[in-house]
Amino acid sequence: MDARVDISLEDRIAEAYSNLSAKLKDAADYVVAHQMDVATRSLRAVSAESGVSPASLSRLARTLGFDSYEAMRELCRRTLAGRNVSLSERAAMLKDTGDGVPHILDRQAQACVDNITDMAARLDRARLQQAVHALQTARQVVLFGAFGSTGITEYLVYLANYFSSHWTLAGRMGSSLGAALTNTGEEDVLFIVTKSPYARRAVHAAEIAKSAGTQTIIITDSHTCPALKYADFAFIVPTETPQFLSSYVATLTLIETMIAMLVAQSEGDASQRIRDVENQNKRLGEFWDD
Repeated sequence: MDARVDISLEDRIAEAYSNLSAKLKDAADYVVAHQMDVATRSLRAVSAESGVSPASLSRLARTLGFDSYEAMRELCRRTLAGRNVSLSERAAMLKDTGDGVPHILDRQAQACVDNITDMAARLDRARLQQAVHALQTARQVVLFGAFGSTGITEYLVYLANYFSSHWTLAGRMGSSLGAALTNTGEEDVLFIVTKSPYARRAVHAAEIAKSAGTQTIIITDSHTCPALKYADFAFIVPTETPQFLSSYVATLTLIETMIAMLVAQSEGDASQRIRDVENQNKRLGEFWDD
């Protein structure tokens, strides 16, 4: 465990710089100038963009007194959080297209792959199964997402309505979030998706649900999310991206997995309801038919 937690990354590098090899000086120069990349992207991605080998970046971290590259990366995250880097500043970083910088498509695609891989490796399967069971046995499931998470919860309820009639979307299309929460109790589940910057209504909704005994599932991007203290089932999903807002690719993977588990573990004939919905869609002429 690194005991020098209060020393900034710049100070550590300044102290050690004169004794660094040429390769480690190149690594240190890049890290100081690109702390956002170090904080938000994988070691492999930082190495590809900087031209500094993963071994050199890891060796730099240990030389600076960190237990690992991840520990140095975490200090970058804390530093940037303290500086409150704005969305516009992140957007400005997208203009970095100099020599050696991979195409933004490659950077975005790699970030998405890394996020899904990281989530799959770290996610607690037992907690996931417990959350799915709560959804399966709930009298009703109320979903809420604001800002960038709005479309995600709309997609989730769209999927769920194929095999269940008790999932509803709160706070959208004229519906009242307060009214939806008033009708929830111990037999119900509130499902919230919220990413930084966190929606105030999402935090308050989780608090109200907790006080009513409603089970709460929260998908978010950081242990600092203020709604987590009200969660019965919390999932912190990687959202790293060169983009200026959080990536939802891993979140989509998680919610689609939940839906698949619900259908696979359904006690009733979920496939029959899905078939009935398909037939109704055909009668209504919802889809283009060749």
